[in-house]
Amino acid sequence: MRAKIEDSVENYNLSICFLQSHKQIRSKLYFCAPKKKINMKDKRHYKICSILKPTREVEIGSSLTIKGWVRTKRGSKNVAFLAMNDGSCIHNIQVVVDLALIPETLLMKVHSGAALSIKGKLIESQGSGQSVEISAEEIELLGEANPEEYPIQPKKHSLEFLRENAHLRFRTNTFAAITRVRHAMIFAIHKFFNDRGFYNIHTPIVTGSDAEGAGEMFHVTTLDAKNPPLTEDGKVNFEEDFFGKETNLTVSGQLEAELAALAMGQVYTFGPTFRAENSNTSRHLAEFWMIEPEVAFNDIHDNMDLAEDMLKYVIRYALDNCADDLDFLSKRQTEEEKVKPESERSPMELIEKLKFVAENEFVRTTYTEAIEILKNSKPNKKKKFQYLIEEWGADLQSEHERFLVEKHFQKPVILTDYPSKIKAFYMKQNEDGKTVRAMDILFPGIGEIVGGSQREEVYDKLLSKMREMNIPEEEMWWYLDTRKFGTVPHAGFGLGFERLMLFVTGMGNIRDVIPFPRTPKNAEF
Repeated sequence: MRAKIEDSVENYNLSICFLQSHKQIRSKLYFCAPKKKINMKDKRHYKICSILKPTREVEIGSSLTIKGWVRTKRGSKNVAFLAMNDGSCIHNIQVVVDLALIPETLLMKVHSGAALSIKGKLIESQGSGQSVEISAEEIELLGEANPEEYPIQPKKHSLEFLRENAHLRFRTNTFAAITRVRHAMIFAIHKFFNDRGFYNIHTPIVTGSDAEGAGEMFHVTTLDAKNPPLTEDGKVNFEEDFFGKETNLTVSGQLEAELAALAMGQVYTFGPTFRAENSNTSRHLAEFWMIEPEVAFNDIHDNMDLAEDMLKYVIRYALDNCADDLDFLSKRQTEEEKVKPESERSPMELIEKLKFVAENEFVRTTYTEAIEILKNSKPNKKKKFQYLIEEWGADLQSEHERFLVEKHFQKPVILTDYPSKIKAFYMKQNEDGKTVRAMDILFPGIGEIVGGSQREEVYDKLLSKMREMNIPEEEMWWYLDTRKFGTVPHAGFGLGFERLMLFVTGMGNIRDVIPFPRTPKNAEF
């Protein structure tokens, strides 16, 4: 028995012959004569972005197929016009439908939100607003969208309405643009660290430690909430829980990243973090993503250099690769802010702001110098600040940080050497005994975007600080061990990804730069 299987490999056919008898099975691999190469583009549909870009893949007059969703439909007695979008870019492509070719019964079912497969020819556009359009020859209705029920009709919707319909808000220009920019920023961050020899580390989401010592954590348990096991003194017995101890969702992967850095040299995390802070402001989420590099042998100055380089890199990446989306988001922001008082408007147009950060050296100054500037500032003297600066040791608020960036220095600012009492236990103590080698990076329109420090590498000093801040050393024995065995100076920082997204997109509410926001009393979708 003989069977022959052929498959094309570039221009050749790869054939396998099987010869079988009752005694043996033999196989032979050979190449047949070249045959015509199959053009796989004939077998697929085209992304709209590939048709509309200057170096488009399809020539005028070529037949093609697109698949996507109807944004708008309009027409007259003899012709209909469909604006189609498939999510690949901000722009729609116009499809011209000759009503003599396409059944009216089909078009009656085509409304905004419907999914279509359209086969036709690419032609030069007869109207303004686009260079090319598609003359439809065949239309297949893949999925209807009843206009009486579909909420995303072609009109202006409030951001609050779209948050309530977050499962469909991707279909709007605003949230499609944000999604594409978010993807670009994710890629840029990984590329930045990969190109510099960093290793990506997946740190635990379930943890038994509180990295910040803040206590605002979500508990993880499998115990019966109504009837948990109790100890003799009436407390919940977590020894009978799944992990045998009290556990939470992590607020940071930093501590575990330090463990890896003290062997691998330079690592970074990029993962979800959680904070059970009962805050409904436009700047807070209960679930958010953090980028946290840790580098062995780095001091605070190396740390500042790395953070500044990373921020400039990803912003330049957005400017270079998301131009159409950023242009749309900039116009959206300008239009939205027309109704706001001038004092509440963004200090710069979006793209101008991004270039401002990418092209300017960050000012580096100390917390102590910043306090003196703020104490003597007009807003402080005239009591315009909501939180007046009266003495050294005050915890800076967003209004103070923005004043330093937007009014005083008029550049991005890195503040260093904060009072130890307002910072975390793991930060390197300075010789003055009052400050630590912390750093915060402040951006226009947003305030703090990055927080970091040189870490305390001296065992005795770290242990003393933990005891002072009531951090249970028996739960952190593994962290202390790294200061006992081959300890070295090291540093790192954390960048809240959604804070970065707020800055890059110009959106005003952090719930609009993450697909499915988690906030107090809201865990829909």
